[in-house]
Amino acid sequence: MKTSYFTLLLMLSVTLNAVYAQKKDNGLSAQEIKQGYQLLFNGKNLEGWTAVGKSAPPADRWKVENGELAIDKKENHGGGDLITEKEYENFDLSVDYKLLAGGNSGIKYLFTRYEKGGWLGQEYQILDNTNHPDAKNGINGNRLEGTLYDVLPLDKKAQNKVGTWNTARVVVKGAEVKHYLNGVEILSYNRDSPKFQEAVRQSKFKDAVQFGQAKSGHILLQDHGDAVAFKNIKIKVL
Repeated sequence: MKTSYFTLLLMLSVTLNAVYAQKKDNGLSAQEIKQGYQLLFNGKNLEGWTAVGKSAPPADRWKVENGELAIDKKENHGGGDLITEKEYENFDLSVDYKLLAGGNSGIKYLFTRYEKGGWLGQEYQILDNTNHPDAKNGINGNRLEGTLYDVLPLDKKAQNKVGTWNTARVVVKGAEVKHYLNGVEILSYNRDSPKFQEAVRQSKFKDAVQFGQAKSGHILLQDHGDAVAFKNIKIKVL
């Protein structure tokens, strides 16, 4: 009887912890509020988001269910990118994401319209390194998970967990930019450095005048035609 009692308490504790954790999704703790974080996704709808050159988001591609902002895989489909209505300059951005096997997506920041090159932004690559062919493209692995897509490879090797939740983080302070994956810094670069400028000249963005030099821009969630989900999207303006 004693064992059953403690077993019941343990089960109740686990259940309550799970419920509590679920309630925390798409919310801010008291400490985060004090630190100045803001939610970019409220867990209920696409409020605060839109599409490039449009007044409303591409709701036909994105759905909000169970506190997740998700898109389904669809062959020969893409271009339903979501962008924030607001622009950001210096910030600390955190995004939880879940990518399915063989998937490809991305988080673009400082996304803006260049005089030559159109709408562009620096991209935190989200990729299944094992099963997506793009992992073998680019230069020195600069299209792998967490890289600055097609520009810079990782400083520290990293691998996301496909089919489970991961956390991407991007910190922009002037010319200094850092990428994190699941709490670990994986890339650091300076937008004004010769190394960055040379990498751009060797990338697909070489014809975009001053690519990566935008002072501010939108945050973008990419529709690459593959299934991906996002939640807990929060930002702190620095």
